[in-house]
Amino acid sequence: MRRLKGLQGNILVIDDDSELRRVLKRTLGALGFEVADCANGEQALQELATRAFDVVLMDVNMPGIGGIAACQAIRQRDPRLQILMLSVRDEETDKIEAFNAGADDYITKPFAIGELVARLRSAVRRHNAASAKAETPITIGDIELDVARRIVRKAGAIVRLTPKEFDLLHYLMSRPGVPVAHAHLLRAVWGEEYGQELEYLRTFVRQLRKKLEDDPSSPKYLLTELSFGYRFAVPADADSPAGLTYEDVDAKGG
Repeated sequence: MRRLKGLQGNILVIDDDSELRRVLKRTLGALGFEVADCANGEQALQELATRAFDVVLMDVNMPGIGGIAACQAIRQRDPRLQILMLSVRDEETDKIEAFNAGADDYITKPFAIGELVARLRSAVRRHNAASAKAETPITIGDIELDVARRIVRKAGAIVRLTPKEFDLLHYLMSRPGVPVAHAHLLRAVWGEEYGQELEYLRTFVRQLRKKLEDDPSSPKYLLTELSFGYRFAVPADADSPAGLTYEDVDAKGG
């Protein structure tokens, strides 16, 4: 799709609230975004089959197939399309369900338009980032990350990750043994507008541990640096006393 000069990004808004769709279409359009809208997941899948978008902004609770099922279907079609979920629910379990379905971000209603616009701009940049260049696979212990094909294997078996889980793992594995600060990780993986959303990291790291670690409560690879961040350990330093679990950090507020 040819991009108009000055266009901020091409957004598909999916929500059964017609008034919210109208407001978002008008507001985002005035800010330079090209916006299309759909009332449910079924309509969205038809729209995505005929047009290209940078970002999908989708409500979790919708009639029909629902936001979670729609997110899964969209993700299967396009691994790189950015999906931002909207919901009135702010429980960690709801966010985990959305992230596991393939969402890249989660925004709680009601939201400030400034925050939404910042997250949309960040999502557009991530979508447009050059990533076609082939890279040598990274292998640490029995974990192999094939950057070009976006495949992760453990002991030869494919491990299915969401796009954001892959991006986070890629960033950490590209810096083996190096502690990376929370804020730095958030900005590197989610965008420059991020830095304080520690619950994002805790959720994603916990999910990665469940998928990659033999014992998620005693991780060998994804280690926590107390009150600082995370590092991906090489086998030689995996037994370092700095390797705390998610539960350690959560209990101590790190």
